[in-house]
Amino acid sequence: MDSSVSHSLAIDAFAVRLSDIGAVDLDQLHALSIGVGWPHRDEDWQFLRNVGDGIAASDEIGRVLGSAMWFPHGSGFATIGMVITSPRLQSLGAGELLMRRVLEQQQGRELRLNATRAARRLYLSLDFRPERTVFQCQGEARVPRQTHVVPPGAELRRLQQADLAAIVELDAQAFGVPRRALLAALVQESVGFGLFRVGRLNAFALCRRFGRGHVVGPVAASCDEDALAVVAPHVSDHEGRFLRLDTQLREGQFGTFLSQSGLRVFDTVLTMSLGRQSADPGSRSGGQPVTYALASHALG
Repeated sequence: MDSSVSHSLAIDAFAVRLSDIGAVDLDQLHALSIGVGWPHRDEDWQFLRNVGDGIAASDEIGRVLGSAMWFPHGSGFATIGMVITSPRLQSLGAGELLMRRVLEQQQGRELRLNATRAARRLYLSLDFRPERTVFQCQGEARVPRQTHVVPPGAELRRLQQADLAAIVELDAQAFGVPRRALLAALVQESVGFGLFRVGRLNAFALCRRFGRGHVVGPVAASCDEDALAVVAPHVSDHEGRFLRLDTQLREGQFGTFLSQSGLRVFDTVLTMSLGRQSADPGSRSGGQPVTYALASHALG
């Protein structure tokens, strides 16, 4: 998006200006997210700006009052996130203004987002379809009494830069589209564990600094046993510290493990799509990889 191009709209007797989010001071974006209770640090905002694009809404004196971002993967798909409007604008249609501008920018792409309760009515009005609940699980990590061992015949090891191609391939099978640029950036910021059989990557989990502590995600695997093998080391590494994992899976062995690890459900969002719907991770059968944990609400 060309940062030199801006637009303005009069809302409730004051003008709102839209501009490229890359031209906005990080301090103002941080203040915007803090104002609605989101945990993003300056560094989290900068990472999102590095891997995506977006717009910001500001008032006559330059105060940032809203934002929206998109994260393209190829020419046919993108996720949408960081759609924020300050309390001053929430009832004045600013969210719809931002979203319609995003839809103009992403015309022709299939879209996916994770909606807060407050925003669901807006997205429904824009023809997004509900899919599944995402459970935001977080808390002080603790190692469960039951130790989760590496499955027989598999090898667990730390991931390296050389594993990027295998990570991208497995993630594409689980997520539905290749995300090479995003995963390359995430690998640079993360510690990762991979589960290998006969030299082939069968599951992985990345963990990086985010918000109040660390977040585990994305996680891709084809069964709970493999997912636990790559997530458990992150729980152990962060025992006694704040840890978060966002998942659409709360049933079965994986959900039980999260609860026993101190990662309780703090909040929920709703995955919604415009175009092709995502694969249901609840249908995991041990063959097809699924997404066990999101990279984040914004990134999917």
